[in-house]
Amino acid sequence: MELQEQIKSVIRDVPDFPEVGILFKDITPVLQKPQLCSHMLDYLAKQCAKLNIGAVAAIESRGFMFGFPLALRLGVPFIPIRKKGKLPYDVVSHDYTLEYGTASIEAHTDAIEAGARVLIHDDLLATGGTAGAAAELIHKLGGTVAGFSFLIELEFLGGRKKLSAYTQDITTLVSY
Repeated sequence: MELQEQIKSVIRDVPDFPEVGILFKDITPVLQKPQLCSHMLDYLAKQCAKLNIGAVAAIESRGFMFGFPLALRLGVPFIPIRKKGKLPYDVVSHDYTLEYGTASIEAHTDAIEAGARVLIHDDLLATGGTAGAAAELIHKLGGTVAGFSFLIELEFLGGRKKLSAYTQDITTLVSY
């Protein structure tokens, strides 16, 4: 069975979460399959290795599950992007709108060396709002966006088009 088919066979659909009318793609069953996770990381690392990145930034919290091991596989620093008020040191913030509200994300002021090429990773690409906000945060810190990687893309929500303003290098494992 192909990797994409294996992943899709394990992802769980949860209707009406976090709001009525949303079909949530739950990756937690994937985490119970260590060999599948390893194959997923191999695929992401192979796709992202050609981008000449200097760091992987991942978005709280599900982005951390594969973002940190991906950074280890690529041999580059990991940058946690967290919700407002969760980081203990000096931070840079970026406010943005999402599908169902507004939010603010932050990263430490010393997280990126000026000019660093950063890969932004998260579990899901929907409208591109959160990933786009992460890209703006990387720019505020003096870095450039080398690419994006996601486990899942919901193509019908058009997030890829929004992110193409930052880069054409967008990797996803499975699409719906």
